Amino acid sequence: MAGHSKWANIQHRKGRQDEKRGKLWTRAIREIMVAAKDGGGDLSANPRLRLAVEKAKAVNLPADTIKRNIDKATGNLEGVNYEEIRYEGYGIGGAAIIIDTMTDNRVRTVAEVRHAFTKHGGNMGTEGSVAFQFKHCGQLIFAPGTSEDKVMEVALDAGAEDVITDDDGAIEVLTAPGDFEAVKNALEAAGLKPDVAEVTMRAENTIELAGDDAAKMQKLLDVLEDLDDVQDVYHNAALPD
Repeated sequence: MAGHSKWANIQHRKGRQDEKRGKLWTRAIREIMVAAKDGGGDLSANPRLRLAVEKAKAVNLPADTIKRNIDKATGNLEGVNYEEIRYEGYGIGGAAIIIDTMTDNRVRTVAEVRHAFTKHGGNMGTEGSVAFQFKHCGQLIFAPGTSEDKVMEVALDAGAEDVITDDDGAIEVLTAPGDFEAVKNALEAAGLKPDVAEVTMRAENTIELAGDDAAKMQKLLDVLEDLDDVQDVYHNAALPD
């Protein structure tokens, strides 16, 4: 998202998430199960699971639910088997969209994603059609008014790749995916708590949309995000505040 609208878009996304508490729990559970299945149930040895549990706690997922789903994923309890599938496509004005899903039925999932694109003015693409326009990285975003000097000093010392101050005053720290946890821990130890902290697909360039085009793009994004099997939606549209 473009610098001028990044903070507004973050607040919009957080507001949308607050409206969808049940969906957030479902996403958190699936992420925990896939992370535990891939890397084991030991939090100390599985960075992805640590991050998944942290996200689950942030949306108030009960501790016993977290443990039960780790046990399911590692074979200690019977559970559903989820696989990760990424879809790519184009939204309004050629804006690039990546949709990450976790599903137990890929036929259902691809049909739902394709239908959302078709009904709301987008086009589903092939694998790799838009992914090159994004960078896989750790991203930590601090509210306008945070000390840029302090963030920069701590982040770069901890191994961050870049620190960017956006037009609206928000400060963005970028890391390699493998360095995300160390940088995040260093910043929090220095009393700097990010409003957003995630390993993400960050758009390298943005496409400005306004008026009806922006409204249509937002509708498409909302529909995609509301699909049961969708975990994350990334895009390169710069939408108005």
